[in-house]
Amino acid sequence: MRSSAHVVRAELVGLAGVVERNVYLVRRYIWWDLAFFVWTVANALTIVFIAEGVEAAGGQIDLERTITILLIGAVIWAYLGDIFEVLTETVAWERWEGTIEYTFMAPLARSMHLGGMGLFAVAYALVRAVLLFWVVAFFFDVDMPQANYTAALVVLAVASVSFVGIGMMTAVLPLISPEKGTQLGFIAQGILLVVSGVYYPVSVLPEWMQWLATISPATYALEGVRAAILEGDGLAELRDELWPLVVIGVVSVPLGLEVFRRGERHAKRTGKLKRSG
Repeated sequence: MRSSAHVVRAELVGLAGVVERNVYLVRRYIWWDLAFFVWTVANALTIVFIAEGVEAAGGQIDLERTITILLIGAVIWAYLGDIFEVLTETVAWERWEGTIEYTFMAPLARSMHLGGMGLFAVAYALVRAVLLFWVVAFFFDVDMPQANYTAALVVLAVASVSFVGIGMMTAVLPLISPEKGTQLGFIAQGILLVVSGVYYPVSVLPEWMQWLATISPATYALEGVRAAILEGDGLAELRDELWPLVVIGVVSVPLGLEVFRRGERHAKRTGKLKRSG
């Protein structure tokens, strides 16, 4: 019969083994851990830049206008998040349902497959965004007498093309990394959150981040929707926001399709298509 000392020693060896195993797992996926660290940094920066935005306003703020600005930022952020979620989980859902091989062998062009997912994502996200806007506005009793909702919806519709294109790129991540690819898609969303001025003006960002803001469709979507709702701007006044969105959309959709095709070929070649971990 083993002594109590031997039992304790065996349990401690097992404890050390569990810790060691997880250390090796971290080493194995170290690049993913670094990517998730970027997500943590992005969230921390967002909080700090909100304070910078208040300081940039000289500490004097119009409460109702500020609430409306933050509300629009939150709604656009949720809208973008819903599109990313649906597209990024395109592969994950197929794996969960056990239909991934059937879907990827179906006689359907990949552009039509991802395009259908994109259309559903936009419709789904739009319904949720409109409901979110009105529910939150009701709670704070926000008055928007000049709001041009038609122009705001047009800006959002044009921006959606770019969002879908970027979403196609993030949709490839679960293909090339069944283990953590889905979560990594939300890191791309977090980076857009930081550089696009969701909760603060882009002017408070460092110069290199302001440059990133110029190639983010979320920047122009936020500026356009805010101008339409706060100032009542029509489509003629929103030219400076609409044409960059059109350009980014024209580039991002074909690029997103090509990135996904390359990821699909890689997954099939390396046997990752069916893997769930």
